[in-house]
Amino acid sequence: MTESISTRERLAEQVQSLRDNWREGGPLRSLVLALLVVLLLASLVLGFWWSTEPDAFPVRERAMVRAEQMAVEPVPGFVTTATLIEMTETLLNKRGGYLSNDILPPGLWLDNIPNWEFGVLIQVRDFTRALRRDFSRSQSQSTEDKDLAVAEPQLHFDNNSWALPSTEAEYSRGLAALESYLGRLADPQDSNAQFYTRADNLRRWLTDVENRLGSLSQRLSSSVGRPRLNTDLAGDTEAHQSTPTSTEQEVKTPWTELDDVFYEARGTSWALMHLLRAVEHDFHDVLTRKNALVSLRQIIRELEATQEALWSPMILNGGGFGMFANHSLVMASYISRANAALKDLNDLLAQG
Repeated sequence: MTESISTRERLAEQVQSLRDNWREGGPLRSLVLALLVVLLLASLVLGFWWSTEPDAFPVRERAMVRAEQMAVEPVPGFVTTATLIEMTETLLNKRGGYLSNDILPPGLWLDNIPNWEFGVLIQVRDFTRALRRDFSRSQSQSTEDKDLAVAEPQLHFDNNSWALPSTEAEYSRGLAALESYLGRLADPQDSNAQFYTRADNLRRWLTDVENRLGSLSQRLSSSVGRPRLNTDLAGDTEAHQSTPTSTEQEVKTPWTELDDVFYEARGTSWALMHLLRAVEHDFHDVLTRKNALVSLRQIIRELEATQEALWSPMILNGGGFGMFANHSLVMASYISRANAALKDLNDLLAQG
């Protein structure tokens, strides 16, 4: 019993000594503070490195390398599908990996790259849906491709799931299905995998792109709040809407969301730039016949301008004619011009 009491007394003395050292700024406190400072600095450096956006890649050259690795000859649709795969791989395997679902620093603190990821992801999802719905089918009554029927829902999985299952695991399954489709597409013995380079197929996807860019342009332009007239029912005197709204509305993006919208637009433009370059290759004959090749190249040029280096440490929100820049309005200008050119391109494709 005496020995037990003595042991407890020694433990109590040691605990009290640690407390006294901590209060007095002893070695333990200095060590812990030093470790915290080192971890903080390491997280800041790592977060800065992870926040670098991936560079653009040459779509045709990468597709040709992939064809050599697969020991196949590129067929119509090969470059476009290979580009979609390359974009998805970049989303998952860039610096820091996929960050949108991180729950630990430094990924937890970052928001620019996760919003960039979301912009890319939306375009990956849209094009995968178009691939399943239009490009791989000869007509509305034809059977959908078995691999694309797996890829689309996998890539529509929750983009913020950390585990059970993780977003990366689900997207990797969708990526594997796309790779399987690409392999079957290039196999001359497999007639079930197809990619149809028709003007009507391309127009349906471009219409989806128009809607996406139109929404982004409005959100970017709303960085400076301005009253706008309600034109929701314009063009039809008999049109109605479910809930009445005022004839004049104040539309403004909250200042806390300015950088989110900006980087989502950067990711969207990065993805579309690559997809349209691939479309230029696979749909070259269709675009040439419609005299629409130059229009497509102009859209790509406008999207390339959105990827210029940002020299400011933060997204500025100056007035339209104020002393400071408004990065959102500059981005909205490029995207609006690309969207207007898209409408012209769709009109050209619709002509006989």
